[in-house]
Amino acid sequence: MPGAPVEIIALRKAFAFGGRPIEVLKGIDLSIKAGEMVAVVGASGAGKSTFLHVLGTLDIASSGKVVIDGSDVTSLTPTALAAFRNHTIGFVFQFHHLLPEFSAVENAAMPGLIAGIERSVAEQRATELLKRVGLGHRLQHRPGELSGGEQQRVALARALVMEPRLLLADEPTGNLDARTGAAIHELVVELNRERGMTMIVVTHNEDLAARMPRRVHMADGRILTDDESQLRSSAAQEGAV
Repeated sequence: MPGAPVEIIALRKAFAFGGRPIEVLKGIDLSIKAGEMVAVVGASGAGKSTFLHVLGTLDIASSGKVVIDGSDVTSLTPTALAAFRNHTIGFVFQFHHLLPEFSAVENAAMPGLIAGIERSVAEQRATELLKRVGLGHRLQHRPGELSGGEQQRVALARALVMEPRLLLADEPTGNLDARTGAAIHELVVELNRERGMTMIVVTHNEDLAARMPRRVHMADGRILTDDESQLRSSAAQEGAV
């Protein structure tokens, strides 16, 4: 299936601290087309990770809307939201969050098992994905037996096992050396081309951001610049001349 379009409208998020609210997201408006690859960049504390967590329904917005593929996820019940998240959104985090007692294939298959997919089917999907990311020889290895880059590849396979239409990645190469990080960068771009997923990546890595067709810069909980919007605006101005 094609990637899911995303519409973010007047999104705000505040946390209580010391008896008063601290606003982290301050009214974000952003439209992302189906299949688009977007890098969200900005200094530490800009609100990038909070933005991604709210977008991925792992946290609740204080106000505003997140519309994914036409569904206002901010209005769904907890049960409906959990089902939507499991079937539509894949997550890759800086820390792999793999279960140490399970093998690579079991970890990658976990979202499918949670969704009630037959074990043999879920593990077959996981096996195919692990082979795709270069871990066909590591299927039965546990996380403690894998390098950091290999663990991140397992996490990527896990994020894809439900064939999500939206992939969210939070600093996916933050704990990797430059060479391994570059390999993950290339793999992420290839998978977007192959599967047509909408992909949003929060990163400090300038090399990864530079590979993305669109870069959104955040500062102090707001969208500071949107490279694609600027390009569209420049093109429109040139066309009007």
